[in-house]
Formats: sequence, C-alpha cells, structure tokens
Amino acid sequence: MSVSLIDLPMPRTNAGEIRRVGVEVELGGLSEERVAEIMQQDLGGDIDTRPEQGSVLRGSSLGDVEVYLDSRYLADAETQLEKCIREIAAAVVPVEIVTAPLQPSDIPKLDAVLQSLRRAGATGTNAGIFLGFGVHFNPEVTGTDLSDVLPILTAFALYEDALRDEAHIDLSRRALPFVDPYPRALVDALARGGIADMTALIDLYLKKAPSRNHALDMLALFTHLDPDRVGKVMDLKPIGARPTYHYRLPDCRMDEDDWSLALEWNRWVTVEKIAQNAALLDQLKDGWKKHRGSFTSLRGDWTKASRTMVQAAL
Repeated sequence: MSVSLIDLPMPRTNAGEIRRVGVEVELGGLSEERVAEIMQQDLGGDIDTRPEQGSVLRGSSLGDVEVYLDSRYLADAETQLEKCIREIAAAVVPVEIVTAPLQPSDIPKLDAVLQSLRRAGATGTNAGIFLGFGVHFNPEVTGTDLSDVLPILTAFALYEDALRDEAHIDLSRRALPFVDPYPRALVDALARGGIADMTALIDLYLKKAPSRNHALDMLALFTHLDPDRVGKVMDLKPIGARPTYHYRLPDCRMDEDDWSLALEWNRWVTVEKIAQNAALLDQLKDGWKKHRGSFTSLRGDWTKASRTMVQAAL
C-alpha cells in the first residue's frame, strides 16, 4: 500500500535539529537469520551475528538495525489471566527489527523492506490467534519542558479511543498486556488541567497509570527526565530511558495489502497536530468533561465525538 507521509507539525527540536524516530517491528514466519539476510539484500551493510543476542545489520542505508528473537515479549504479563495467555503464546515469539533513530522520511524505505520480508513469508498479527505482533514508534521529543510534553500526552489521551477504533487493534493485542488504554482517571486529570510543572506531571502519571503497558508509554521519557522519581514506583530495569514518546499502539499488519508503516506513522502525526492546535485541544478537554458528566453517554460516544471534532479542525 502506498501512503504519502504527513509531515510532523514540529519537524525539528527546540535546538533546531531534525527530529528522528526509532522504529520497532515484530513479525513471524521467518528466522532471525533469514530476516537479517533479506534486509541486507535491500539495505546493504554487514551482518554481525551475536551469540544468543541475534544479529545487527551494520552500516546499512538505514544505519544499524538489530534483528533478534524478542523473548521479552513473554515477560510483561501481570495478572493470572495474562500469565495463562502468555503460556499458550510461549511458542510464538516474534522476531523484532529495531532501527537506529531515522528521519521520518526514511519510513517508506523501511516499508519497502517489510514488503520484501512479506514476499519471503513473513507474517503479521493476523496470521494466528495469539500473534499479537506490534509496531512501536519512538519519535524524539521537541523538548523536555512541560509546554513541550503535556500537550502531546493530553492530545493522545483524549484521542486514544478514536485512534484505537481507526486502527482496529487485533483481539490478541487487546487481550495481552501490551497496549492497555489509559485509565479514565488519568484522562480526567489531564482534561482538568492545572498541572504546574514536570514533576507534577510525572507524579500524576505514576499515580494513575503506573505501567509500561499503555499504548503511549511515557515511562521511557519520564525515566530519562527523573529516574529517581520513577524508580520509587517502578522497576527501572525493563525501562529504556530515552527522550522519546514510546508509541506502541499499532498492530503489525505487514501481510495485509491495505497496511503500511506510513499509515500508522500518519496517525501519530495526527496526535501531534492536535497537540499544536490549542483551540482544538481545549475543545476536546471540554468535550471529555461533558462526556464524563453525562449519565447516558457511553465510551463509544466519545470515540465518535472526538473524531468529529478532530476531523472538523484538521
């Protein structure tokens, strides 16, 4: 599927550097070795095989790219039900592709590689009942002040229901503990506003959504900013601290004709456009508060209402 990339509304950091994005893709159907070989054919570079750590395609046209069996996929279960599901899924661990930070304009090149992998037999999340394979984007932040971060988090929280509806998240990924929606209590607090500084925002997130398993995982950024504060609540070992938004909602549907990385990236760009539109963000906040104050309103009603507001404004 050919989809034109939408530009970020803020393509550069506050320091004037081009913002980059790390991309992670989970897939099945091929071995680590075969994935690395096909990527080398398309992108060049040299394969560096690491015992028990997969491979690194070094010096490719997309920079260094890691390819490994993602055993961490089985380590995030929290509840007993999730642990049972994990045991059933234990035989189906994805191969993960992890890129170096790319310019967004390089995403189509990675899309083309996924098509080569698809032709060789690679599969996505819909190939089986428990194949909850996903795509993660790690877009670099524009800056680390509250004014940089809070609008993005608020925009995502208020538009998440519509995003999930548009993306048709696979049942397996909704059942497994990887892309849980934000708790309403967090969305309520973000809609109310009055968050004074970054410390208050981090404390709010740790109180209302203390988990890595959300569709927009803020712990990577918050740990980068204040590891001591996050460490009082969370185990820091599995958190990769970095100055990015860890957006992990999309399914990997690489074996479907109407899907592409560009399509999913554009959905993230919509979040950033909402964040940059103060009037729209205020409208969404007011709309959420009215939605929550209604005795007859269902969450599906908010999906429709928020999408209508965004489509009218953007």
